[in-house]
Order: sequence, then structure tokens, then C-alpha cells
Amino acid sequence: MSHLVLFVCTGNVCRSPMAEALFNAQAQQSGESHQYIAQSAGTWALDNQPASTFAITSMGKRHLDLSCHRGRTITRAMLEAAAVVIVMTKNHAEALRSEFPAYRKKLHLMSELQSATFDIGDPYGGTLEEYESCAQHLEKLIEVGYSKIKAWISNSN
Repeated sequence: MSHLVLFVCTGNVCRSPMAEALFNAQAQQSGESHQYIAQSAGTWALDNQPASTFAITSMGKRHLDLSCHRGRTITRAMLEAAAVVIVMTKNHAEALRSEFPAYRKKLHLMSELQSATFDIGDPYGGTLEEYESCAQHLEKLIEVGYSKIKAWISNSN
């Protein structure tokens, strides 16, 4: 049985697809891709919008392909299927807690992977350097927090 990790940002074209790709790469590297799989969604996504060009470029530098990614808006069914939901900002957490209170215990802030409370800034509309900085930050958080995500999943069962 595989456990679904759902990463959530605003438009599902920058941060959450990058986090999804990075997490899936970490699971693959750890030999656990059959146990853990990530997907992503957005609180205000335009369905079927491709990942931003700079997100594709930033992930390409890591040999990860976002070219087939298409944005999607978060739904109750996605929250139901997820073992854990990791959001990029406090506002995302508040919005989901308000709209979907039944799933509040599944929600975690991305920065909690570093035992902190801060927002992951949105690079949308920014430079390639801003995307690369965001990608590096997400990569570090997932690398450091991979075991914490697995613990969250274990504690949710």
C-alpha cells in the first residue's frame, strides 16, 4: 500500500509541483517509491495550466521533468486520499482548515520539516534565480524532513 503526500501551493505551477518532484525523487533514491508517492494541487489553480517555465528549468537542472505537469485545484477527494497534506504558507493552511475542517489534522506547514514556522515565498513571475532559490529551499527541506514526513504518515494511521 502506498501513502499519498499532497503538496499544496496557490496556483500549482511553481512550488507544489517542484516539491512533488523533489519528494518523489527522494522516495526513489531511498528505495521507497512503492510506499510513498507525492502529488500536488493549488488553492487557486487554473486546471490544466502547465508548470511555469522557470520551475521546469529549475527541476531540469536536477534531472527532474515537470514538462507534463498540469495544475489542478484541490478537492475534498484529494484531501481524503492523502495521508498527509503539506502547504507552503500559513494562509494555505488557514484556507484549507476553513473550507475542509474535517482534514485539519492532515495539514502541515512545509517549514515544519525544519521545526520552524515560516512561509515558502512564491517565485511566480520572478527571475530564474528566484525559482532556483525556492527550489534549493524546497530541496533542503525535503532532504532534511523526509523522515519527518514518514513519521507524520505513521502517526496519521
